[in-house]
Amino acid sequence: MTPPTPPEPVADLLDADPMDAEPPGLPDAGSVDAGSANMGPAGTGPADTGWADAGADVGLVGSGLAARQAALVAALTGTGPDPAGFDPARLAAARAALLAKRAGEVAHAWPALARECGADWRATFAAWAAGRAPAGGYADGLALARHRLAAGALGPAAAAELALALAHARRGPIGVGRAGRALALRLGPHSRLLRP
Repeated sequence: MTPPTPPEPVADLLDADPMDAEPPGLPDAGSVDAGSANMGPAGTGPADTGWADAGADVGLVGSGLAARQAALVAALTGTGPDPAGFDPARLAAARAALLAKRAGEVAHAWPALARECGADWRATFAAWAAGRAPAGGYADGLALARHRLAAGALGPAAAAELALALAHARRGPIGVGRAGRALALRLGPHSRLLRP
């Protein structure tokens, strides 16, 4: 028994070389006038497609894009002004969401620090993080704990957490960490709190 023959249009597609096909929705190469290909509406001038011309200096175009991206990142992290052309309400919403995510990452890495602040954790973190670029959950928590220690606002549980982190960060086989009254010792890979 022989397999059924597919309908004619499908058979043509099966027999055709896919490399010979034109992408859908594009005009034939010969039907577009090279001078009008990049024209704006009604031939008003070159269209701003957002893409560099083939002969343009890619370094200059890339640096402009990089500068715009850096401005957007600075605005989203709260370290720079809002760039032109963006909806301020949407930027504020994105900034708040990123700050909440950042606070969650710090709370995960530094649970005693977050627990110590209680219901005020997000507000405390937001006040500290304003104008500071994110460095990662662990590094942000370390910097916030040191800031609160210097301000005399670090409680005993968070001080013990900081002392353990400082002892673990010391190079060599032995590490000592101190935060306020808390004292921690690390011998090899093992850390121990000596005085809370």
